[in-house]
Amino acid sequence: MSESKKIATDWIYPAVWGIMMYNVLRAVTDLTHHGIFWEGEIKLHITALMLSVLICYLFNYGWRQRLLKTSESKRIGKDYAFVVFELIVCLNLLLKVGQKLGVLFMGSGWIDYMLINVIYVPLLLIFYTLIRGYLAEKQANEKHLTLEKLKTEKKEAELEFLKSQYHPHFLFNALNTIYFQVDDNNAEAKKSIEYLSELLRYQLYDVNQEVAFYQEINYLRSYIAFQQLRKTDRLKVNIDIDNALQEQRIAPLLFQPLLENAFKYVAGEYEITLVLQLKDDKVYFELTNSVSDVLVSSDLKDSGIGLSNLKRRLELLYPEKHQMAVNKGDDFFKVTLALPVKE
Repeated sequence: MSESKKIATDWIYPAVWGIMMYNVLRAVTDLTHHGIFWEGEIKLHITALMLSVLICYLFNYGWRQRLLKTSESKRIGKDYAFVVFELIVCLNLLLKVGQKLGVLFMGSGWIDYMLINVIYVPLLLIFYTLIRGYLAEKQANEKHLTLEKLKTEKKEAELEFLKSQYHPHFLFNALNTIYFQVDDNNAEAKKSIEYLSELLRYQLYDVNQEVAFYQEINYLRSYIAFQQLRKTDRLKVNIDIDNALQEQRIAPLLFQPLLENAFKYVAGEYEITLVLQLKDDKVYFELTNSVSDVLVSSDLKDSGIGLSNLKRRLELLYPEKHQMAVNKGDDFFKVTLALPVKE
């Protein structure tokens, strides 16, 4: 909603409606008796006019707040009945107090009370209906805009997904082509391509919302084997995986960022230890890699970005159901992660 329209609905319309209501009252009481319009003391008229405007401002604010807090009503009849009751009570209370304070003059007694109720209650009911209609239209427009925004975001997400599939698919096919072009005597190069193809195949074709744990384990073993081809022969990788981890379901690729960090920063004794254990309905992942004193103080700080991204993903996939801890020592870096698994 534009700023000018907000000013109009919040400030101008209630004032105009209050002025209109008072002038209708004066027209009925003055002109029907063949009197002069706004006959009588001008000060009393101005006071009554200001009170009429104030009534509209107060009801405008109160009704808006109440309507915004309630959903689209199937109890419209009850809402209107309550508003009528509210108007009669508030109007007559205000008239009584105004008369007692001497700011309102009710010369004809109950007839004046009746005239004001007969004129103001229907007009204020119309005002309530206009407010109700305006807010309903505003909410409908907001819902429409939100729906359109969601549709746009969905299309963009689908395009990004298709684009993300295209690039690894192209790379996967290219690797297969290169594999057959590599000389058969170059066994190490062929092995590297095989491992990389297996990793891409898992990410491209096998990964759904959840995977069987044995699939994730096979992927981790392929990833470790591929990384070992790139590293020095000094590197020692210890793997201890519980044989009971087979068909349990888990979100894929949660451990890979941690393994990537381990291979990236391993130094010192050049040793990585991976432990995966199943206890009750939880899997416990523990990864430790040796580091040098220099890495602990400098490069390891950069690994926090990957860990932060992983933490965010865990919050979305396993809200309040996972535990993750990082422990840094003088010569080691250790990450533990506990996740629930489905049978």
